[in-house]
Amino acid sequence: MRRAIWPVISLLAGIILAGPAVAEVSIVVDKTTQRMTVSVNGQQRYSWPVSTGTADYSTPVGTFTPSRLARVHYSREWDNAPMPHSIFFTDAGHAIHGSRATNYLGAPASHGCVRLAPREARILFDLIMLEGAENTRVEITGMDPIGTGLAVGSGAGGDYSRLTGFDPLTVGIMAGGSVRHSRSEISRNP
Repeated sequence: MRRAIWPVISLLAGIILAGPAVAEVSIVVDKTTQRMTVSVNGQQRYSWPVSTGTADYSTPVGTFTPSRLARVHYSREWDNAPMPHSIFFTDAGHAIHGSRATNYLGAPASHGCVRLAPREARILFDLIMLEGAENTRVEITGMDPIGTGLAVGSGAGGDYSRLTGFDPLTVGIMAGGSVRHSRSEISRNP
């Protein structure tokens, strides 16, 4: 009789100690395409347009684990701007969060955060609350598109001099001319 009880006790202990199944959540934000994909256990579940940082406030590239979640948050740095369903992923305060500026989704428009439509931010926040921040990976990839975002209006025109040493829209091959600099000019303007 005792021999029959031990396997049953071992099985029950294993079930109790194992706990609930945990899913791996992968959030990939591509700054080049301004799109976020969310996968659970390797299966893509969502794909949404986002707004990452403008050229002056680039969203950091890398792989992160959410460090803090806040259902309601207001930015102390940016005029108490509402950041509903915030998922903070850097110590500097970068977060994925909801934004009412939905007309800018699909183009860089933020101060470095990743903006989502409010409904999508709530869905993502609830998913991470369910599965756990420790089981979530945030990966930011891609490059900031040059000449797009709020910093330069609709993406047309802009001051590119900080990137090239001259504005290619008014000087050079893009303006129909050529860019020829003397050696002394080049050495003065590295």
